[in-house]
Amino acid sequence: MYEPGPSEADLAAFGLSISDIPEEECEVLAENWPAFVLFNAMSTQWRSGMGGATGLDYTALRDVSEFVGTSKKQLREIFPDLQVMEVEALLVMSESK
Repeated sequence: MYEPGPSEADLAAFGLSISDIPEEECEVLAENWPAFVLFNAMSTQWRSGMGGATGLDYTALRDVSEFVGTSKKQLREIFPDLQVMEVEALLVMSESK
């Protein structure tokens, strides 16, 4: 989700194209699905500065959760899971610098 794949030029150097690269699949457990849906919907809500992304913009969280059908009770329950995904995404984004 946050790690770019090889470019067309990189692949062409080896005689390959994007269609030669299999699409990666990732299974999401049913109990994690609501948190994943919300995290995915928050994908444009990153706070960033000179060094890149610093975290999700929590001021948008309630509105976005409402848009995807997450109740207030569900939001309280899945918020820790959302934070785990946020931290992992920040680590992946920092590795690509």
